[in-house]
Amino acid sequence: MATTGSRTTGATGTAPRGIDPRGPRFAAGITTAVLALAVLTGSAWVLAFQVLMFGLAAAAGPAASPYGWLYRTLVRPRLGPPAELENPAPPRFAQAVGLVVAGAGLVAALAGVDAGVEVGALLAFVAAFLNAAFGLCLGCELYLLLARLRGPRTAQ
Repeated sequence: MATTGSRTTGATGTAPRGIDPRGPRFAAGITTAVLALAVLTGSAWVLAFQVLMFGLAAAAGPAASPYGWLYRTLVRPRLGPPAELENPAPPRFAQAVGLVVAGAGLVAALAGVDAGVEVGALLAFVAAFLNAAFGLCLGCELYLLLARLRGPRTAQ
């Protein structure tokens, strides 16, 4: 992720528990391929699979998702340690945004809208591709924008 605003440090200057930022980008690559298949085939089953993946990542967090497991198991052992860890909240929020967008396309398709799969998958594809290819996570940027609009939190 190229979103340095999602990287945070605690009051002591130490990084809170975070995730390897290369993991969500790896997952975005897989997501891009699955969504491209959904767009090209118009298959509600393929889109439903990706909706399930978005749901699992939004619920459990990107590191605990199936794509996160693949990264941790197959890719991460072959890489050096990340330069820094990333706050998991923005990528988790991005997965929830993907769930809503792709889920809306799936619901539209199931309701009889002919282009529901293609439109929902294409919108999610664009976001996943930008993340995979350029490290630009649109959902993460939206999370940071909403956090700025919400303003600083005060300790209770």
